[in-house]
Amino acid sequence: MPYEPTEVECYSGYRVNERPVAFIFEDRRWQVTEVIDRWHEGGLDSSEPALDYYKVRTIEGRIFLLRYNSLFDAWAIRVPQKTSH
Repeated sequence: MPYEPTEVECYSGYRVNERPVAFIFEDRRWQVTEVIDRWHEGGLDSSEPALDYYKVRTIEGRIFLLRYNSLFDAWAIRVPQKTSH
C-alpha cells in the first residue's frame, strides 16, 4: 500500500513528536483516541533513515497507520486500498 504525506499533530512530552494525537486525511482532521501499536525500523545503518510507525484508532473507530521519517521530519499515512465487490 502506498504512503502519502500528511500533517500530524503530536503530543510532545519527554521528546518531540512522542505520539500522534490528530492528523489530516481526505481533507478532514481525525482525532486519535488510542495508539494500538508502535514500532521502529532502520536507523542502525546510516544508509537507512529511522522510521517510526504508529497504528492508531480514531474517535470514529477507524484504524490508520502513520509513519514518521526523522531524517526529513516528515509524516505519511498508509492509504487504504479501496475494496471492490
